[in-house]
Amino acid sequence: MLLKPSRRDILKMTALAPMFALPVPVRAALSPPSDAQAPNFYRFNLGDAKLTVISDGQFNIPVTELGVNADPADVAAFLKQHFLDAATSYRHTNHVLIELGDAKLLVDVGSGTRFVSTTGQLMNNLDAAGVDSSTITHVVLTHAHPDHIWGIRDDFDEPIFPDAQYYIGGGEMDYWLQDDLVNRVAPEEQQIVLGAANSINAEGLQWTRGSDGFVVAPGISMLDTPGHTSGHMSLSVESQGQRLIVLGDSVTNAFMDFTHPEWVIKRDANPDQTVATRKALLNMVASDRSAVLGYHFPFPGVGHVARDGDAFRFIPALWQWTATE
Repeated sequence: MLLKPSRRDILKMTALAPMFALPVPVRAALSPPSDAQAPNFYRFNLGDAKLTVISDGQFNIPVTELGVNADPADVAAFLKQHFLDAATSYRHTNHVLIELGDAKLLVDVGSGTRFVSTTGQLMNNLDAAGVDSSTITHVVLTHAHPDHIWGIRDDFDEPIFPDAQYYIGGGEMDYWLQDDLVNRVAPEEQQIVLGAANSINAEGLQWTRGSDGFVVAPGISMLDTPGHTSGHMSLSVESQGQRLIVLGDSVTNAFMDFTHPEWVIKRDANPDQTVATRKALLNMVASDRSAVLGYHFPFPGVGHVARDGDAFRFIPALWQWTATE
């Protein structure tokens, strides 16, 4: 049956026509915070484990460092499709404090004052969260890039957590402490090498070399996830049958790395190994339904992984303002 619009219908459509004819903006630009914000920490539980995500700040990298093994046009199209900036990639820095049993364990130590001015907020945000830094018992380093380890000392070169035991992958330590490594890397990498070596060799630190499956404390173990660096380690937290994987930089982008796990960034030391590790890790957590925490994901960076055909999707955990039983 043919439906004929009435005169009233035609008038309504005519009135709406100018609205639909308006030009569509490329992207609605939302400003940065315009007033005071909530403190940069977020608490949640996993079984008996109490976890607090603490921000060290943020920094930007050029988008030319993303998807370096992909067609730049494909990367640009992906960024546009996901409402991401076409020039710079905004990266959060989500540390996590894990309290389980007698352990009070912090993953990575941030940038301190040695990297960029928009980072180095870890200690202030620990204070804001009511965490006494002197009570931290363990510090685990996922790897020795500037935003993860350069904050290991204060401005007086004293360890920021002098009473903690420090852990790092044995392969990661061996790489950065190679004889004359600084003269065997590209000039733009020399400062990173020196910063890593100086941080690992800082006075007053007691290091334990970890490996795949190494138990740092009951319920908390290291997971070998090489590629981003040669000895990169993630962390597994298990309690009451629940598990969360602290990803470190094995997965760095909550959008691109899931849709295109085969794409790598400039900072990935071994691209092929990075991709193999990432796919295996995402397959694992999608299968066993573990939670994940991404260091550079949008704060607080906690959620789950779902399969999406041959790729994956990150499903952020629902932020809840009130405690639930």
